[in-house]
Amino acid sequence: MFRVVVTLALACVAAQACVWLRTPIPWMIGPMVATALASVAGALTRSWNPLRNLGQWVIGAALGLYFTPEVGRLVVSLGWAILAGVVWALALGWCFGRVLHAWHAPHMPGLQRSTTYFSGAIGGASEMTLLAEREGARTDLVASAHSLRVLIVTLTIPFAVQWSGQTGLELTPPGPRLVDGLGLLGLGGLTAVCIAVMMALKRANPWFMGALLGAMVLTLSGQSWSAIPLWLSNAAQLCIGVSLGVRFTPEFVRSGPRWLVSVGLGTLLMMGLCAAFAWGLAQATGLRMVTLVLGTSPGGIAEMAITAKVLQLGVPVVTAFQVCRLVAVLLLVEPLYRVTSARPVA
Repeated sequence: MFRVVVTLALACVAAQACVWLRTPIPWMIGPMVATALASVAGALTRSWNPLRNLGQWVIGAALGLYFTPEVGRLVVSLGWAILAGVVWALALGWCFGRVLHAWHAPHMPGLQRSTTYFSGAIGGASEMTLLAEREGARTDLVASAHSLRVLIVTLTIPFAVQWSGQTGLELTPPGPRLVDGLGLLGLGGLTAVCIAVMMALKRANPWFMGALLGAMVLTLSGQSWSAIPLWLSNAAQLCIGVSLGVRFTPEFVRSGPRWLVSVGLGTLLMMGLCAAFAWGLAQATGLRMVTLVLGTSPGGIAEMAITAKVLQLGVPVVTAFQVCRLVAVLLLVEPLYRVTSARPVA
């Protein structure tokens, strides 16, 4: 527990420094970067899973409050664009996996197709690592690929958006603005029940998805119980940032420099392709390109949704794109692997 407290203290200092520097999403980027640097340097940093879960709970509930009835109608009208984003993500991840295999198979004897396939898929690190393990892949390479991808996306896109000046362009009215003590307790109880249901059903990411769905259903019904206090949202972002940063240990860096370089370059290429895809969707939908960049980027759902929330860039649209992609990848990526792996890889 002492290591957890020290890590949190470091994260708080880093967050305050980023607030002072006026960086985007300072309460997540500061802790993530500081913890990652300390971890790589060999410091005994540690993230506590209950705090990470609480952070996901708070952020999920905060995002769900954006889904007013008006927003729900907007999201439904964008169903075709969200479906296009899902297809795009599956195709892009499959292509990236093929490229990784072509680059590394000649230099890594015995490298299985499952390792590169699940490393390329645009999904959560823990979920993709678990699926890869079931297919006999090297889970260390899969986990490192997804950790590095999320780190790169989380560091680059918020800064790019802030420097572009395209912030404060919220496309839809936010949910409740006032914090009410009893309402907040009720919201906590409702989302806790939804989380428990998701855990009983053994769904992926239950702390985030359960809270998101619970708050979303409440707000879509026209109810407005309470907003999430700013300090609680900041603390949740800090916990999520720490949980990302502690993944970067000295062993992580030494595990495969060539592998990490190729994943990094591939991530940058995917970001460029996703930006072009977002531009095409913006022309077709009339939405702002910057919102669709966050919605279609190859980052994590919590990180991109937090970016949209803090920079006021169409939170419901970004969340809808990211959630639908997450669900589709979790449901389809393993069956697609089994279909495509039936054919030999050149």
